[in-house]
Amino acid sequence: MSRIHTTPESHATLERRLGPLDAAAIVVSNVIGSGIFFLPIIVAGLVPTSGGMLAVWLLGGLLAFAGAMAYAELASVRPRAGGEYVYLRDAFGPLVAFLTGWTSFVAGFSGAIAASSKALAQYLGGFFPAAADTSALVTIPMPWASLVVTPQSLVAIAVIAALSLIHISGLGPGLVHNVLATTKVLALIVFIALGFAIGLGSWSHLSAGHPVASPGTGWLLALIPIMFSYSGWNAAAYVAEEIKNPSRNVPIALALGTGAVVLLYLGLNALYLYALGPADLAALIGQKVGLTDAVAQRLFGEVAGSLLAAFTIVSIAASISAMVLAGPRVYYAMARDGVFPPAVARVHSRYRTPAMAITVQAVWSSILVLFGSLDDLVQYTGFAVMLFAGIAVLSLFVLRWREPMVARPFKALGYPVAPAVFVLASFFMVSYSLYTNNFGERYGSAIIAVGIPIYFVFARRR
Repeated sequence: MSRIHTTPESHATLERRLGPLDAAAIVVSNVIGSGIFFLPIIVAGLVPTSGGMLAVWLLGGLLAFAGAMAYAELASVRPRAGGEYVYLRDAFGPLVAFLTGWTSFVAGFSGAIAASSKALAQYLGGFFPAAADTSALVTIPMPWASLVVTPQSLVAIAVIAALSLIHISGLGPGLVHNVLATTKVLALIVFIALGFAIGLGSWSHLSAGHPVASPGTGWLLALIPIMFSYSGWNAAAYVAEEIKNPSRNVPIALALGTGAVVLLYLGLNALYLYALGPADLAALIGQKVGLTDAVAQRLFGEVAGSLLAAFTIVSIAASISAMVLAGPRVYYAMARDGVFPPAVARVHSRYRTPAMAITVQAVWSSILVLFGSLDDLVQYTGFAVMLFAGIAVLSLFVLRWREPMVARPFKALGYPVAPAVFVLASFFMVSYSLYTNNFGERYGSAIIAVGIPIYFVFARRR
């Protein structure tokens, strides 16, 4: 077995400064991104009844919670930065661990940050039209695509740079991010409460149905977009090395964060159905009108549009902040093991943050902003998320079998049934995605494959 290399670039180490509520806020912000604001339309097109839709969203939430509790046990035993990178390294070896970290860097976190930043710029365009301008200022031809600089891409890059600097300074997790996350949650609660209290919806919609192509199996297919909406429930595990008393507080953070998201998602989907009903909800597929715009207009009239756009900007900013925080902890852990450039393991001597890892992620995310459309960027981030989350939960079984005498301050709830169901569901969704042979899945597979020779380059140097 090769010796793990520790990079002596800096004597500074990450500081345990986060409490359970700080970490739970990271989970909530990382999960509640743009998915919940358009994927319920797809679910409505697959499930024939309102009750069935809510049941599938609840099932997805229970699966996410089962995964979160598996991560909670893993993090309580291995409270280190990097999340599943650490668990896969110890369960399946350094190559598999490197592939999850490599994919997170190339696509998982960086691609999602790029896509979300462009979406934020697009919503800013409602207040400042120049922010959403997609007119090409500069075009740089490349072998496979072109780098296109537009006003929208410049705004997106500015967002990435600003949030990255905030997290390098150490203000991100405990101050700025908490403000964004709290604002997001309170706004959602107010939106749900006012929607049911004074909105012009109908309770009969919650017991309505409509025809769908495959009423018997549609709910299984609906789990794929639903689980994509729930992705990010593992965010607190990435920063376990910076959480006070992690054996106690990481499980609390994962439970609180994931539980809060499940309740908010059920409330939002119930409100969508209350406003539109399942048939009108499904009819929004392919329409230019956004889901939240249609719901707000039905409930409150035209006046709600600007307020909803402002909330969406805050919501997306909080999601970007969570990803800017979580992703670099993976690359930091990889560099500390000698399978990523050594400089990425540097910790800022004053702020005690992985400054170089944050910077590298910001640069690559900014480059991705200049490539392709928003749809292209979103499409290739989901495949790897499902794959490696399933493998990480599978590592719980491997490590329990291999290390039966290790003390476990927290044990996964419902073990072995709950984590086993999560693993099976994850592999089903990955298999179906590969079967459909979409561009995003092929691209995701290529990203993982390219990581294999790159790993051996680093391994040889190590």
